[in-house]
Amino acid sequence: MTDEPARSMITRFAPSPTGLLHLGHGYSALRAHDLACATDGRFLLRFEDIDTGRVRAEFYDAIEKDLHWLGIEWAAEPMRQSDRFDAYRDALETLKARGLVYPCFCTRKEIAAEIAASASAPQGPDGPLYPGTCRALSDAEREERLVSEPHAWRIDMAKAVSVAGEPHWRDAGEGEQVATPEIHGDVVLARKDVPTSYHLAVVVDDAAQGITDVVRGMDLFAATHVHRLLQQLLDLPVPRYHHHRLITDGAGKRLAKRDNARSLAALRNAGVSASAICAALRSDPPDISGFEPSD
Repeated sequence: MTDEPARSMITRFAPSPTGLLHLGHGYSALRAHDLACATDGRFLLRFEDIDTGRVRAEFYDAIEKDLHWLGIEWAAEPMRQSDRFDAYRDALETLKARGLVYPCFCTRKEIAAEIAASASAPQGPDGPLYPGTCRALSDAEREERLVSEPHAWRIDMAKAVSVAGEPHWRDAGEGEQVATPEIHGDVVLARKDVPTSYHLAVVVDDAAQGITDVVRGMDLFAATHVHRLLQQLLDLPVPRYHHHRLITDGAGKRLAKRDNARSLAALRNAGVSASAICAALRSDPPDISGFEPSD
């Protein structure tokens, strides 16, 4: 009996060009890159730039510069979500045709007020769930308001779950998982100013790029419940998931883009070598103690 050959993986790194990369981004990018290289696969770069209000043109080049500095190369021209709005509209239209989404006219202020007035607002992974105000509107009222009022599109979670059944996924660290997207309530799939949301765009793009293995932080583990639901509803392929630990500072605080002292650009400008950073991030567990900013 011969050993089964290792499968070739297609992985991706998908930063938002809204700030500089930090050590946590470097850790995730290296993990995805190394996983693809170990199987003679392909590593791809995608810019998640649908948040047009926060995106800055200079960060596209800065991100590519940081990745090149770490020795990370990608196999194709980077994908930009801002070029793919038509693909997201098509996916949303599919869900509309199946009656699985509805227009929501609520403002954030109105939602917050309704939640505050509730004696026991249901809680999800990201806080209180949307109370379902616009789900109860009649078709006639929806049609009338669609003509003149700004609106987002929310998934009718109860209906979608009843259609999708129990989607599963395999996580490299956590094992077999059964998706329970109802913990998120009726999430937004298209915003009032942009024809998509992170949830919808990421599953459409992973399918378009042929991603076989998604490498990302544990902070997105809960979101995978929604992503598996959407993959099931849109008949999209299911990648394997590799949710990894988050890189934290000496106080145990998660790194953030506003923490410029630990940005890859700042470390490079301070004379830190890329090889030292890669060695620290590839250690088990990763150790960034040598890159703590001085007081």
